[in-house]
Amino acid sequence: MRKLRHSIEELGPHQSLALLALPLCLVEPSRLVAVALIGDGHWLTGTATIAVAYTVSLLCVERLFVIAKPKLLKLHWFAKGWAWMIVQRYRLAKAFSR
Repeated sequence: MRKLRHSIEELGPHQSLALLALPLCLVEPSRLVAVALIGDGHWLTGTATIAVAYTVSLLCVERLFVIAKPKLLKLHWFAKGWAWMIVQRYRLAKAFSR
């Protein structure tokens, strides 16, 4: 496991972005498929698909993002977007804490 983490940490910013995009390209469309399944009346299969998609997202994509984030922040556009998102999150939290 440490060897895999070390290999990911050695990647460049663009390679880290590609590595993160790969599982996202699999997980995100599966959520849409789940909604379509539920819409067709297959609510049990759709619910299971959503549960699996969120689990994979939490266990795989989130961990990859945590490892790759320092490299991703070297991309100017990503760092700028990330900073904007953090500011918006704090503004929203401040608005709800009043």
